[in-house]
Amino acid sequence: MIRAFVFTSVCCLLVAPSAAFADEVKPAESKPAAAEQKNVERRTRSDWAEIQLSGSYPEHQQMPGLFGDLVEGLSACMDRLHQAARDKSIKGVILHIDGVEIGWARLNELQSSIAEVKAAGKPIWARMNDGGNKDYLLAAACDRILMPESGTLMLTGLRAEVMFYKNLFEMFDVKADMLRVGAFKSAAEPYTRSEMSPEFRKEMEEILDDYYAAMVSQIAAARKLPEENVKAIIDEGLLSTARAKELGLIDDVAYHDQLSDLIAGDDKSLDVRFREDYRKKMASTELDLFSLMELLSGGSSETSSTKPRIAVLRLEGAIVSGSSPMSLFSEASISSDKIVPLIEKLGKDENVKAILLRVDSPGGSALASDLIWRALEATHKPVVASMGDTAASGGYYISMGADAIFAEPGTLTGSIGVLGGKIALDGLMKKFGVTTSVIQRGKNSGVMSPVAAFSDSERETMQRMLNTVYEQFTQKAAAGRHMEYAALEALARGRVYTGRQAKELGLVDQLGTLADAVAYTRKLVGDEAGKLELEDLPKAQSPLEMLMGQANSAGQPVAELAALLPESVRPALRHFSVLRQIADEPVLMILPFDVRFE
Repeated sequence: MIRAFVFTSVCCLLVAPSAAFADEVKPAESKPAAAEQKNVERRTRSDWAEIQLSGSYPEHQQMPGLFGDLVEGLSACMDRLHQAARDKSIKGVILHIDGVEIGWARLNELQSSIAEVKAAGKPIWARMNDGGNKDYLLAAACDRILMPESGTLMLTGLRAEVMFYKNLFEMFDVKADMLRVGAFKSAAEPYTRSEMSPEFRKEMEEILDDYYAAMVSQIAAARKLPEENVKAIIDEGLLSTARAKELGLIDDVAYHDQLSDLIAGDDKSLDVRFREDYRKKMASTELDLFSLMELLSGGSSETSSTKPRIAVLRLEGAIVSGSSPMSLFSEASISSDKIVPLIEKLGKDENVKAILLRVDSPGGSALASDLIWRALEATHKPVVASMGDTAASGGYYISMGADAIFAEPGTLTGSIGVLGGKIALDGLMKKFGVTTSVIQRGKNSGVMSPVAAFSDSERETMQRMLNTVYEQFTQKAAAGRHMEYAALEALARGRVYTGRQAKELGLVDQLGTLADAVAYTRKLVGDEAGKLELEDLPKAQSPLEMLMGQANSAGQPVAELAALLPESVRPALRHFSVLRQIADEPVLMILPFDVRFE
């Protein structure tokens, strides 16, 4: 009796999310008073869907927390726009754009969903209080843009910032002893240099030029402005709402409460209604013991369907060979220990007709990348790859064996090269009075030691291994791309490309969204009618699984503290994750980790 009483008491404190939709449970407007009902009935009702775009929109599946709203992923947000396009009761869409933190590929995906609404013959308006480059590029894809009088439009252009730590290391007598294969393989430069090498600067400038050209052309086409005018506007940078309207960048200076009047215009018979948070799944505050237990138990991260289907395998984050995340900020990672068994299971499942990869990764462990690549090869099933914001180095490696590779125009890809090394701490330890005595057998026994830098012999053996891995990488890439080895190797050497550049060079097959890759995959397996189910994998972890993982993670308190820091300082701290991976892995395939294009 006592146990039952305690259990009931605890359950009453918990909140279980349900699959309710915000626009169904919370009408945007209350019913009119009875005295006005008759007059309202003679008006024409016009329902508009309101959808907020804010945050990072992760690619992988999200699991709701016990308390609070669901974390919305990219596919869920796009599905809401897709539903609005098809919903006959919806006459138009209002997008509230408020600080999107997305890469160029996810930007393209959301723009394609906006285009779908327009193609359905429905107006789609954008409202911003203020906005930066990517906020505005989303807004520019809409039919009409509104901002309040006090807003600011920050079209400041693009900037790539790379932090270098060599001088800091020298202050503490720490030596970064790094080796690489490929003149453009610049991931180690932040630790070994105080500024960009000529090769690194060249590739970053070419990438930035490509993004800038795309930004200018998109704005020019959307707002019907000459490209030279757009470049002058970007050089002006910070624009008041009045100035933005004067330049033709927005359509209306208006507040949220003025939306219905703007939509109705001169048509006084139009009764405009808004469906707030249209089709967004929200957490329920009602006690539901069954839903609570279902939420806590969750489902397996592996496949659970038995229907004929296409497996959509979403691989997001750094590639690691263990099962622990490599990030201070608890970001997603791709663990070969988890993904390889899942791929092997899909390979044995006769109902899985094809595997569609959605890759968003800067790379990581060379070993883990190769194991995932081999697992995909061994399925002997059709494999199509769709690249997200980044699919570089190890991210390219796991994609290169696919029957077809799709990239978004702004995807960062390539970086076909390898690096390895270590951070030698002997000098720092001596500053704190710590000395080390060494006994060794074998002249290269200290090659992985975190204390001393490489000896000449150790550096030679490490470079030899890196050369071998690089040759394997480039040979497999040449075979996957059906290119002569010499031609592929000339494009490799660690160089990074945008999706547009990669398409021109033959490193990817087509430019397109995930939806384009899905359509191609269906055609590949003879499913043009679209009857095969799409199964998103891996499944999101349940709260219970996450709690158990946190209990076993000694770094969790550090992660929680790091998460409180401003976003502007996080790129520097993310290097600690890279340094840890350098210490754990002899060979890495990774993109320069803190390159951010904003």
